[in-house]
Amino acid sequence: MLQYLKIRNLALLEAAAIEFESGFTVVTGETGAGKSVFLGALSLLSGARTDKSVIRVGTDLCEVEASLWFDDCNEIDEALESMGLPTCEDGTLLLKRSLHNAKPSRISINGSLATLTNLQDLGGFWIDFHGPGEPQRLLKSDCQLELIDLYGKLENDTNAYRKTYREWQDVLGQIQCLQNESQLSDDQIEFLQMQIQSIDALELSEGSIERLEQDFNRVSGSQELLGLTQEIEQGISGDSGALNLLAQIAQSARQASELDPSLAELEERLSSAIVEMQELAGEYQNVGSSLNFEPEFAQEVEQKMSSWQELRRKHGRSVEAVLAARDEMAGKIENQGDIEGSLNRLNDQADSLERLLKTQAAKLTEKRLKAGRALAKEVESSLLELGFKKGKFDIVINTGTELKSYGNGLPEMQFSPNVGEPLKPLTRVASSGELARVMLALKTILAEVDHVPVLVFDEVDANVGGEVGRIVGEKMQRIGKNHQVICITHLPQVASLGANHFVARKDQEGSRAVVSIEKLPTDGNERVGELARMLGDRSAESALSHARELLTA
Repeated sequence: MLQYLKIRNLALLEAAAIEFESGFTVVTGETGAGKSVFLGALSLLSGARTDKSVIRVGTDLCEVEASLWFDDCNEIDEALESMGLPTCEDGTLLLKRSLHNAKPSRISINGSLATLTNLQDLGGFWIDFHGPGEPQRLLKSDCQLELIDLYGKLENDTNAYRKTYREWQDVLGQIQCLQNESQLSDDQIEFLQMQIQSIDALELSEGSIERLEQDFNRVSGSQELLGLTQEIEQGISGDSGALNLLAQIAQSARQASELDPSLAELEERLSSAIVEMQELAGEYQNVGSSLNFEPEFAQEVEQKMSSWQELRRKHGRSVEAVLAARDEMAGKIENQGDIEGSLNRLNDQADSLERLLKTQAAKLTEKRLKAGRALAKEVESSLLELGFKKGKFDIVINTGTELKSYGNGLPEMQFSPNVGEPLKPLTRVASSGELARVMLALKTILAEVDHVPVLVFDEVDANVGGEVGRIVGEKMQRIGKNHQVICITHLPQVASLGANHFVARKDQEGSRAVVSIEKLPTDGNERVGELARMLGDRSAESALSHARELLTA
């Protein structure tokens, strides 16, 4: 649930810090009072795109942040981990979005920098908006299909079908490519074979290339290294080298130890140093000898390195990339020899997948019909409560022979508002009020199976009133038992049923308008006054009396 929302310098709102409770929350206010600012803040945190015009005039920085708590955060933690972001601590998700006039926008999730895409992906886990445009969306077949699949809990079936469909489309794509691929000439085949031979000649592997590079470095630097080792050897054991000088020093050391036996230990150390120098001279000589490569070996190493560099330039910098290019070239040659055989194999595979798809599509359609009938029955009952005493609602599936990504049939929701009128597709329902109530009936039913915790309804109760308005509020209240519901409303019948009530106000401060959002005490005179205003006159005793009745009903 949404626990806390902080807004700073958004549109006409200077600052607001709002704490939320679970259940059904209503937001009211005069038309143009700033309720849209409230929705705008939530929209920004769900990843909606915007521009810097939303920053309050006269300021440079707009900030919106929220704290959300999840009873079970395993699913959202998995999403956060996949994004490389910190997981929720004690079930709490922290979101923050900043817009600056002179700097790039900044987003943080659980204290770490994030992207707008991250925010959008997470938005699907915690909030769902239902606004004035929702009824028009309901006219689209793909939206109707989505609602039926949600109601029927057909996610596993649709995922299985889509997986098979993707495999089928991939095979069809391979067939198309193979059919469009032109026959290679003899020269082209010969060229590809030469390329493959040059790759095979190197016997490529990570280890062989590593050894080749080591040998090349030794060969290419051998002359310089040989000169250095010879110089070191001469400096140690040459005619004027260190060993000759040390021999003279050793003679003096022997004479000194004869005169003073206590110096014998020093003489031994000097003798050991001479032995060590002799060994060093021998080792440097051995190194120099090992650097005297056979000309054939040096030439072979240089040729292999040249070939490897050429292959890297043509096919990619890694062994893996070069081998992949080799396999691709080999595949082209192989296909030339058996294009017909490859096409036959692919066509057999496509036919098999198509048969499976038809079976899956038929089962999916059957399940959608069953779910559609059950959903239509519930919607019809709900519409009865919403004022359609003789209303009829049905869902049919129009099937075809062509397989699509969704199956082989699309739903059509049909509605008749009055007795004696035939069922018509929703696209032919003239009244926006009728369409809005159909949408509301669907949403209230589907909220029971929807796992998104926060549902925001923006004036979906428009074009209804009186007793129907009360029923709309009761439906929202019922949804609020399993979800956190936030409803922007102009109906006092709906507003009176909210467990929590916020009011948006717009006042004049000097030469500018200022918006504020505050929570009303649920049992105070302020709430009675706000409901009376919605009824027509906050100072009229009849309106005040009616407001009290609404709160106690």
